Amino acid sequence: MVTNDAKMQALSLGDQGEEAVADWYRRAGYRVLDRNWRCFEGELDIVARKGRTTVVCEVKTRRSDSFIDTALAISPAKQARVRTAAFRWLEENRSTGRVRFDVALVVAGRVQMIEAAF
Repeated sequence: MVTNDAKMQALSLGDQGEEAVADWYRRAGYRVLDRNWRCFEGELDIVARKGRTTVVCEVKTRRSDSFIDTALAISPAKQARVRTAAFRWLEENRSTGRVRFDVALVVAGRVQMIEAAF
C-alpha cells in the first residue's frame, strides 16, 4: 500500500526534476511557456520556445539509475498522448513554426536531455 508520505515524496521528486529541466531550458536560451499544462487528452510537463521552435518536453525523474532505463518509461502510447495534447496546446495558443518533442531524464539530480526523442 502506498502511503500519503510516499506519494508526496514522489510528487516532490517530480516537481524537483521538472524545475531542473525548466532551468536547463532557460540556461539554453529558451523561454518556458507552460508547465504541467492539462487538457482532456493529457498533460504536458514543459512547453518551451526558442526562435520559431516550440519544444514539448516529457520529464522523467528518478532517485537513482538502478532501475530500468528511464527513457523506456515513454511508451508509444504515452508518446501518442503527448503528441495529441501538444497539438491541442499549439491550437489553443495559435503557435506556429517547428515543433520538437524532447525527453528529459533527471537521475539523482542530473539532467540528461534527449532532443527530438520522438
